[in-house]
Amino acid sequence: MVGVAALGYNLRGAITSLPPLFPELTQSLRLSAAEVSFLAAVPVLCFGVVSGFAAWFARRLGEELVLGIAAVVLTAGLLLRAAAPGVLLFPGTVLAAGSIAVMNVLLSSLIKRRWPERAGMLIGVYITALSLGAITGSLGAVPIWDASGGSVFLSLGWLAAPAALAAVAWAPQLRYRTGLRSPAGPAAASPPPRVAVHRHALAWQVMAFMGIQSLLYYGVLSYLPTMLRDRGASAAAAGNLAALMGVGNLAVSLIVPILAQRMRSQRALVVPTVLALAVGLAGTVYAPLGSAPLWVLILGAGQNAALSLAIFFTMARAPHPAAAASLSGLAQAAGYLLATVGPLELGLLHSATGSWNPPLIVLFSLNAVLMVAGLLAARGRVLPDGTLGHPGGRSPAAPDERATLCMRRHRSGSTWT
Repeated sequence: MVGVAALGYNLRGAITSLPPLFPELTQSLRLSAAEVSFLAAVPVLCFGVVSGFAAWFARRLGEELVLGIAAVVLTAGLLLRAAAPGVLLFPGTVLAAGSIAVMNVLLSSLIKRRWPERAGMLIGVYITALSLGAITGSLGAVPIWDASGGSVFLSLGWLAAPAALAAVAWAPQLRYRTGLRSPAGPAAASPPPRVAVHRHALAWQVMAFMGIQSLLYYGVLSYLPTMLRDRGASAAAAGNLAALMGVGNLAVSLIVPILAQRMRSQRALVVPTVLALAVGLAGTVYAPLGSAPLWVLILGAGQNAALSLAIFFTMARAPHPAAAASLSGLAQAAGYLLATVGPLELGLLHSATGSWNPPLIVLFSLNAVLMVAGLLAARGRVLPDGTLGHPGGRSPAAPDERATLCMRRHRSGSTWT
């Protein structure tokens, strides 16, 4: 639990710490508007490209080892972009975002394999830590810039410290590598086989929900501080409101996964989640600025509820951990590639029109699409078990049930392998 929480804490801070500083970084590093838009899109693009390889790495090295390597690479990427931002701002961000993509994919399948009976609670711990890291990144960006006298090194590199601590906290888990004997006794599960989840409509419905909620989140995250500053908020106030959105994230992070695990269908959670996204965004950008804290809290709660459901779907719609890793990889690879257009769309539409209204209309329209995808993905169905030959929509027998069948065949004298 400590290791999962430590990794989860580092999944958003490296991203949320940038948008509050976009105006300052633009001036200090002489970035163009196109470069700033691309910098906002790089993390999501890396999520889409790298996520598809995470399950492949896990099959060869084991989930625990790959997660440990990802934490080390994340630390290195954050330090590199801080040490030489003129040259390594984008390469360092790519390394950091790629490492986060691997952790995004593998944490849900690891939870399903290591502690399936408490998966909802452990996903809640992971999402809570993620929310705390996002809040810290947003809230600390501007004060660190001001306190350091505009030091780009400190403003970009301070989050390497918690990433390094996460690598240390994860080190004990390297003893439990997939396919090796663990200190607990019997061998861990064999290296997970590849599962062709892309052949099933349910997998694409989960992907659509993951992708659209990510597009909405990263599109808003990248430019909400700028929107608020255009409405008259100071730089510090805009950063604080972005951090307050993280507090809204935190408010539901433990509740939603636990409720979801107790339901066969999660449709009753999808509807209020999507409504909170739409209402919170509308209030934040159109209601009087003095009421922004309320709307930002609602928006943040909707964002994290959507993320919690998306991660839960990658685990709950899979019959076993190998399928969960494959489904998570597909959902996050294709979903984040879809989400890449969010920051780019907002930035380019705003640059072309000089107004935030056109990109906001697109975001509100996507909320309706998210509702449809969520209602489909939330149905109480499970992907076919491609490794054991179970028909579609039927959950495979539990390992203990299969062992009991084997024992019964053995006792009856029939041959089995």
